[in-house]
Order: sequence, then C-alpha cells, then structure tokens
Amino acid sequence: MSTLPPHDSASRRTFLKTLGAATAGSLLPAITSGADKPPSNIPIGFSLYGMKSLPIADALKVCSEIGYERVELAVMPDWPCAPEKLSADQRKDLRQQLADHQLQLAGLMENLPLAVDGEKHRDNLDRFKRAFELSRDLSPKQVPLVETILGGSPDKWEMLKGNFVERLRDWAAVAAEHDAIIAIKAHVAGALHMPQDAAELVQTINSRSLQLTFDQSHFQLRDIPMADAWKAMAERTRFVHVKDGRGKPGAFQFLLPGEGTIDYVELFRLLRSSRYTGPVVVEVSAQLSSKPEYDPIAAAKKCWPVLRDAQNAAMKNEKR
Repeated sequence: MSTLPPHDSASRRTFLKTLGAATAGSLLPAITSGADKPPSNIPIGFSLYGMKSLPIADALKVCSEIGYERVELAVMPDWPCAPEKLSADQRKDLRQQLADHQLQLAGLMENLPLAVDGEKHRDNLDRFKRAFELSRDLSPKQVPLVETILGGSPDKWEMLKGNFVERLRDWAAVAAEHDAIIAIKAHVAGALHMPQDAAELVQTINSRSLQLTFDQSHFQLRDIPMADAWKAMAERTRFVHVKDGRGKPGAFQFLLPGEGTIDYVELFRLLRSSRYTGPVVVEVSAQLSSKPEYDPIAAAKKCWPVLRDAQNAAMKNEKR
C-alpha cells in the first residue's frame, strides 16, 4: 500500500477543525457494530443517471412500480436535477413525488474532478454546497450524501495523490460544515483506481464527512477479487453502486447487473456480514445509456430481479 504524504501545520489545523465539526454533526454510519444482527433488508435503488431521457416524474413512477426503494439523482450541470435548475416550488413538488411513490433518496451523483486549478476547485466546493442544500430540501431528515469520481488517469496516481489529499481536506471541511457526507469512488480509468488507495485516502484525512463508494465493476476489470476489495474498503463505505463489465483496463465495456460475471449473492453476503445498512444502487454506464437503442425502462426492469433474488439468496444462506 502506498504512503500518502504528511500534511503541514496549516493543513493539520484544517483537518482538526474538519474532524471536530464532523464528530459533532449528525452523520449516520452505514456500517453498524459487529454485535448487531445483519439488516433485514438492504434497500435497492436505481440511479436516474441511467434515465436522463425520461421526465423526472416518469422516472420516479417507473422505479417505484418496478420495486426499487431508493433513487439516486444526477445533479451535474447538464442534468434535469442540477440544483441551479430547480426552483423552490419545483423542489417541493419533487419532494412530494418521492413521498407519493414511497421512494427515498439514496444520494446525489456529481462528477467533480480533483486535479483542477484554484478557481475551479472553489467552484466545485460551491457545487457541493448546492447539492447538500438540494438534498435537505428533498429529504430534510436525511444526512445529505453526494458521491463522485475524482478524475485523472491511472498513470497519474503517484503524481496526483498529494494534491488529492489537500483538495479532499477542503471537500471534507465543506461537507462537515453542512453535516453531510461526500463518498468518493475509485474508477478503473481514474487516477484513484485501487481499493487500497481509496481506503488510505479517507483514513489519512480521517473525517466522518469523507467516505467511500464501493463499485466492484471497476475492480473486476483489474482482476481484484470482490472479497479483497470489500475488505479494504468496508469500514468506510457508505454507498454501493452495481453494474457489470468485461474486458480490461483501457479496453472495457460496462454492462447491466447480471450480464457479466459479478456474483451478487456474494456481494450481498459481504455487505450483510459487515452490517452494511446503506443502499445498493444500479448505475447504468453512459457506455450503455448513450446508445441509440438503449431503453431506460427495460434496463431498470432487467436489473431489479437480479438484485432482489441475490439478496434473498444471501438472506436464506444466513439461516442455514
């Protein structure tokens, strides 16, 4: 495992402030103590990142009718749920639609690269603030969670990791001020691409406001066994994405859950044995959703039984 650089005195003051604010906040863990029983049900959700072509009202209705319990909203600037596009009345209406369909907010998806200049970094911090505010408008009793990849390329990890640490301290400080969570995600094509490095990043910063998103599809493409990846990341994981993939780094194709070789029974077994209580959310890659023949409703319908049946099988195995 690589060693991340130590922080200077100014950074240490920022870190201590962040840690104190996060500890005082109302952040809820997604991993409970080992003495607790496994959760009766891990909520399964669908990311509206895979439904950009549908009106939000239609997307929520479809997800609810299929059986999903959670939805993730994509809040990037060119998406319907970008905070700057939603007025107070529209937010109130969206909150009511979620309630009417008995759907809860799994989290918000952003795409904010870390390797940026000072002005862009400040813009990213502002985007987080707006996302946290949107989350509270839609679900006031829930801790806001925003998940994002970090950008860069795998060959730049050693060069960028020091900068990533300093930028992530700022991200964690902003999230702590809002009693929120940022869950960063390793990506097969990103600078942060290994589970051990992801875990070490959040351990180094040591803020309850900076956590991890787990997505085995990115590690599968690097031939990293799921159990090994989960062991490295479990303690700090607060959000789980699912999809499948085939190929290798540099030449890969993401697939829908069930179209590849990921063992979702094993995934739910690992999550449940760790007392994970966050959501498991289907993420349809843009590699699929950008194709002319892509049907978002058919995709959502196809994924639901794969995950439902896998969780049921994992639960049955617990009782044996």
